[in-house]
Amino acid sequence: MQYLEERDLDYIAIGAAILGAGGGGDPYIGKLMAKQAIKKHGKVKFITADEVPDDALIIPSAMMGAPAVMLEKLPNGAEPEFAFRSLETYLQKKAFGVLSIEAGGINSCIPIYTAACLGLPLIDGDGMGRAFPELPMVTFSVAGLSVTPMVLCDEKGNKILLETVNNDWSEILARNATVAMGLSSMISIYCMSGKDLKAYVVRGTISLAREIGKRIIESNREKSNPVEGILEVTKGFRLFEGKIIDVQRDLTTGFVRGKVVIEGTGSDKGAAFSLDFQNENLVGMKDDVPLAMTPDLITILDKEKGFPITTESLKYGHRCVVIGIPCDPFWRTEAGLAQVGPRYFKYDLDYVPIEKLVKENGK
Repeated sequence: MQYLEERDLDYIAIGAAILGAGGGGDPYIGKLMAKQAIKKHGKVKFITADEVPDDALIIPSAMMGAPAVMLEKLPNGAEPEFAFRSLETYLQKKAFGVLSIEAGGINSCIPIYTAACLGLPLIDGDGMGRAFPELPMVTFSVAGLSVTPMVLCDEKGNKILLETVNNDWSEILARNATVAMGLSSMISIYCMSGKDLKAYVVRGTISLAREIGKRIIESNREKSNPVEGILEVTKGFRLFEGKIIDVQRDLTTGFVRGKVVIEGTGSDKGAAFSLDFQNENLVGMKDDVPLAMTPDLITILDKEKGFPITTESLKYGHRCVVIGIPCDPFWRTEAGLAQVGPRYFKYDLDYVPIEKLVKENGK
């Protein structure tokens, strides 16, 4: 039997920001919340999907909105538990465990906080294998499970229970409610049976995040190259090295939308890399030629220490390395690409796997 301790949070927070593909939010606040909860309530039981009974109720716990606002609009700490318990009350059934809806950023830590507060096990997996910006962009939705009933809570004590006709309406209504709540809310969504969990969950993502974070911290301690360690454990690719020379951002739609431009250094000197994002990094181009695209992961790392730089933290002058990581095979199916491929985000591009793009267009 495994348990998550305080020290695991340092690893998971860093690794999840890598898997967040620039989005999911800076996990720092979520990490502090989870550490505080473990100090108060004890270690969190950490189980695999196969340990969940078929008839058990599983509820994911998450944050929704533009993660950047949480740097100023702090949660009061009661929202995740309030949303979770409210959904249990509505369903008239107690949950067996807590799940991450996405592996990236703050939403890797919020479920740990919720699990610790409620004394429930956390399941090693999620619905994306990374982070995506919209509620239907999870394996469970593609498989036909409903986002709703769902509960949204804010730090003021407001609570909304949603039941919608489909998952697209869930995204529209919940996004507008979250904007009204100040661009961020805590939610409980996609309640499911243990049987459905085992059929559709992306397995092992919390363990993967922990291993990535551990590699980065140990590499810095040993003065070795952290980027190589990340690429080894993720089977990823080095895409570009350079200095950030321009960042554009807009938060008015409930997402962090924008673009970053990187001027090449080292072996990439003389070239330029542009990266579009909507909470998460979506399409990366070297001299206007695609090197990686959604649903594959694109992450910007600090060149020296290998720590991830999320979209809200991008700044002029950052010396960085851009890496790409193959997505979970689920997203490369026809149904997966219809939900999260480049054409869904209005790019006139057909999806090409990162390993092929790097071979054809990389260094």
